[in-house]
Amino acid sequence: MSAAEYCVILFDSVSSTLLAEKFLKKANVLHKVIPVPRHISSDCGVCIRFSPEMRSRVEQALTGRVEFREICAL
Repeated sequence: MSAAEYCVILFDSVSSTLLAEKFLKKANVLHKVIPVPRHISSDCGVCIRFSPEMRSRVEQALTGRVEFREICAL
């Protein structure tokens, strides 16, 4: 199995995604809001993409602040 190229974090709503983006910017975590990849189902149409190396920083920035559904390595 090869290493993940990137990770996405899924949310239940666009407002949660945008709130998470605010916290990630504040924490200086490089990320990008993108449409949810077609092979991943989600109620929300957008997600946040980031590099696998940033996963612990993403979790740290969001835990207790924004509820997210899951983090997927792709």
